[in-house]
Amino acid sequence: MPGEIRMRRKRSMGKIIGIDLGTTNSCMSVLEGGSPEVIVNSDGARTTPSVVAWKNGERIVGRAAINQQVSNPDNTIYSVKRFIGRTYSDLSEQDLEGLHYEIKEGSKGRPVVVADGREMLPEEISAAVLVKLKTDAETFLGEPVDEAIITVPAYFDDNQR
Repeated sequence: MPGEIRMRRKRSMGKIIGIDLGTTNSCMSVLEGGSPEVIVNSDGARTTPSVVAWKNGERIVGRAAINQQVSNPDNTIYSVKRFIGRTYSDLSEQDLEGLHYEIKEGSKGRPVVVADGREMLPEEISAAVLVKLKTDAETFLGEPVDEAIITVPAYFDDNQR
């Protein structure tokens, strides 16, 4: 009906956080009293390494995953954000240079990471980082996180977004 005012559905009481999902490190924040506050992770740090490792079938994320880089390099995944939304044929030798884990062409020409005896898309690896960030934010805030705003690099194309 013209002139009708629609009431917005009331949002749940959980918090909304902001996440900078970085290639090397990730960070999260929340608005408290109108000012942004950086959320400290479970290690007491303001940033969380964007690293995921698998050891004996267990997924390890963040600082603890970095500790796996020497003893478990094949199953320690880092800098995976740069492969999101790209095709394997888009990757250059420079993109793959220096990596200690395997990346190969998967279905539909997408790059897949081989770790823990299985193939995973870069988005799956990044999702593990996001799960840790959400869990750490909920612990820090003492309440559920219902929504998040995730930064997107300006150089990402539509496929990467």
